[in-house]
Order: sequence, then structure tokens, then C-alpha cells
Amino acid sequence: MMGLSPTQLLIVIVIILLLFGAKRLPEMGRGLGRSLREFRSGLSDGEASDEQDAEAAIGAESERV
Repeated sequence: MMGLSPTQLLIVIVIILLLFGAKRLPEMGRGLGRSLREFRSGLSDGEASDEQDAEAAIGAESERV
């Protein structure tokens, strides 16, 4: 497994800074943070709806019996 040494990490950060510029990086970070928040909330909403579907299925099965 390959890891990044501190020197390699510093080189990558400098290259990213040169490519995107110091002004653009905070905007990209905010956008990434918003995307992660929306993704996590979507996952939790999906899990909640899955639990509701499971409870509804259990209730439907108990009514049949």
C-alpha cells in the first residue's frame, strides 16, 4: 500500500494551488462540504424511508395472519 510522505503531500498541495489559484480553493472547499452534507442527509433520509417500508411490510404481514 502506498502512502504519501509529507514532502509528496506538500508538492501535491503546491501543484493544486498553482492550478486552481488561492481564490478558487475556498470556493471548491465550500462546494465539496455542501455536497457531502447533502449526500449524508440523503443517506439518512433513505435509511429512514427503508425503516418505514420495513415497518409497513411487517404490519401488512401481521394483518394477514
